[in-house]
Amino acid sequence: MRVNKAVFPVAGLGTRFLPATKANPKEMLPVVDKPLIQYAVEEAYSAGIKQMIFVNGRNKRAIPDHFDTAYELESELEAGNKRELLELVHSIKPDDMECIYIRQPKALGLGHAVLCAQSVVVNEPFAVLLADDLMVGEPSIMKQMVDQFAEWQASILAVQEVPAEHTRRYGICAGTPINDRLMDLTHIVEKPLPENAPSRLGVAGRYILTPGIFREIANLPRGVGGEIQLTDGIAALMRREKVFAYRYEGRRYDCGSKEGFLEANVELALAHPQLGPGFRDFLKTLDL
Repeated sequence: MRVNKAVFPVAGLGTRFLPATKANPKEMLPVVDKPLIQYAVEEAYSAGIKQMIFVNGRNKRAIPDHFDTAYELESELEAGNKRELLELVHSIKPDDMECIYIRQPKALGLGHAVLCAQSVVVNEPFAVLLADDLMVGEPSIMKQMVDQFAEWQASILAVQEVPAEHTRRYGICAGTPINDRLMDLTHIVEKPLPENAPSRLGVAGRYILTPGIFREIANLPRGVGGEIQLTDGIAALMRREKVFAYRYEGRRYDCGSKEGFLEANVELALAHPQLGPGFRDFLKTLDL
């Protein structure tokens, strides 16, 4: 089995970034010169995934518009012989990429958002990428996970060590190590208190899941926060199938928080080939 499809749950309201997200989706907030959702799509594409499935919500037209053809803009760029900018616009959606949009009618949680994609995913393994987790690695984190899936043919979750006081922000898992990066999961729980957490291994916003997850989610009661939790679906899946945790090589920015969003902008601006040198010189002038 190969991973050919990626699901992007993008129906959230982005309340932590109000008022910036009152009319603009949080996934369209720019980090340096690209919106968050484009970083996630590029990561999936770098892993060989060509079908992008967006589980969208009301007032999120900006996301499909971003990946659609912009005839007026492209005509103006072509008329002005601005070839470099025209190529940049075309690169947002390569010709061999397919974008599919599904409406999530109610905000019932991440598990429900994933379930909304079942009619398109059908019986294939698929990736899930949370766009407000901006992941940077070489190769990309999703490429690392696709390579792991090619070997193990089972669901895989990206994980990282988190501070004990932050366990209530993550799905926390534990299991039996297979090697220095891979673990055979035995426990997973959503947002436990530090004293109840089975470990400090938190699930980051990257998953590869087998289609068996749909059956488990469909039978779930509501969990933490009154939502249908993907973590609970994975816990149920573990009773039927192997599920692995993968310690990825790279850097994660929690762009669902203002602090993480600012960190990503500063660090990626410093790494930008054109902007980096001048921005670094500017930062040195600040009285910190």
